[in-house]
Amino acid sequence: METPREPHFFKPLLPGFQSGVAIPLDFYSKHIQEAEINKPWKLRSDASDQIWEVNREGRTLTKGWKEFTEAHDLRIGDIVIFKHKGDMVFHVTPFSPSCCEIQYTHPFTPTNQKDDKMFLPVEAMRCGALNQQCKEVKLVNKEGKSWTARFGFSESDGAYYISRGWRKFCRDNRCTNGDLFVFNVVGDGTTTPLLCVCPERKECTELLIKHFSRIDGSIASTSRN
Repeated sequence: METPREPHFFKPLLPGFQSGVAIPLDFYSKHIQEAEINKPWKLRSDASDQIWEVNREGRTLTKGWKEFTEAHDLRIGDIVIFKHKGDMVFHVTPFSPSCCEIQYTHPFTPTNQKDDKMFLPVEAMRCGALNQQCKEVKLVNKEGKSWTARFGFSESDGAYYISRGWRKFCRDNRCTNGDLFVFNVVGDGTTTPLLCVCPERKECTELLIKHFSRIDGSIASTSRN
């Protein structure tokens, strides 16, 4: 969304994740206040009414995290969204390795690049990660680099579209006429959705790990957690 009321971040679960998971530096510096540094995180989910208290060592969730992962049967390759509800309470939403709500192909044409606007197929209407309140999406290429684009819904066409950023994505990725893209959509309907885009069908988790490692600043630190 344009300005999320509830700050959030995505995290891929890598080997060894049960021993601890690192909080992205950007999120930590922007949304964790100095007075809250020593407070434990309280994790909730839709799977249970229970609240798990998890301690931190620096930016890493440690004591209590393993119990949370076991209770939710989290596994390597899963993607989790941490949504800050305030007062160090976080709602956690997990996605399985097939985390993409929808997968479909769509051709690149000179017209949609010229207009800086591309309509998504009608199948996108069934995607729970997308809705008419969404005003922004992040396009992620196969290297994990992301571009922000405007997202909208056309009443007359009855379809979602991507604009104001689509042309730049195409130019930066040297798209050519006739290219077919696979869009893997990740989101929960309230956070800014990620559209993982690549010329051929690709594992969504592998691509997202590259993306989150890039924005987190260090793949080495996340792989140890």
